Amino acid sequence: MDIRAEIGVIGGSGFYSLLDDAEELELVTPFGSPSDVVTVGRIGSRSVAFIPRHGRDHRFAPHRIPYRANLWALRSLGVRQVVAPSAVGSLRPEYGPGTLVIPDQLVDRTSGRVQTYYDTAGVVHIPFADPYCPAGRAVAVSTATDEDWEAVDGGTLVVIEGPRFSTRAESRWFSSNGWTIVGMTGHPEAVLARELALCYTSLCLVTDHDAGLEAGQGVTQEEVFAFFKANIDRMRSLVCEVVQRLPEERTCPCRDALAGVKLPFELPE
Repeated sequence: MDIRAEIGVIGGSGFYSLLDDAEELELVTPFGSPSDVVTVGRIGSRSVAFIPRHGRDHRFAPHRIPYRANLWALRSLGVRQVVAPSAVGSLRPEYGPGTLVIPDQLVDRTSGRVQTYYDTAGVVHIPFADPYCPAGRAVAVSTATDEDWEAVDGGTLVVIEGPRFSTRAESRWFSSNGWTIVGMTGHPEAVLARELALCYTSLCLVTDHDAGLEAGQGVTQEEVFAFFKANIDRMRSLVCEVVQRLPEERTCPCRDALAGVKLPFELPE
């Protein structure tokens, strides 16, 4: 394939205007088609591939997103670093809407999602103690600080199955465990990126306090979408700056995630 990209962005439809000189590609992977066409273009001097996580028309619910196809498509284009903005709920009263959390840990509370490429062709165990790229996280934190975000360096993202939101009891339980934010799409994205030896950095925008932290009816889809839409320009600016500051040469542990592991099939170069 002639068209290549070095950095991938997985996000919402509001991020299309990220790219200059953009070209759309229809890709098919061994794991099916990605969520939508992949848009390849440039941000400054960096070549970037963008995939709308839920599809352009938001047709894929969180538990139906073709996560494996999305990450495989990015790697097949040459991508080795992934930036993943998303909307989350806060489990901490001090982190209100508008807070940007750069998590360093993840808890999986999903069920039924395929979360590995190596489920039928041999056993492959990968290290996942630290789910996110340390180099990408450092860039994201420093960039957010420079851009005057209320940024939180570290925290635990708990990923729920969805598409429903948490009950109050679940929300309080998550909070009592010391977890920081709750979302629906950060897993299996992070682990699939690690299985492909990709760097993965999550940018989590708090849109609401989760149900257990406030009185009233709890969070609604309309509120989440409206808040994220109101902040899309600022998030887009942040993503552009993070992309341009990512290291051109990887020295982080992510690149060696598969070192010494015998893979049952070859990965795309």
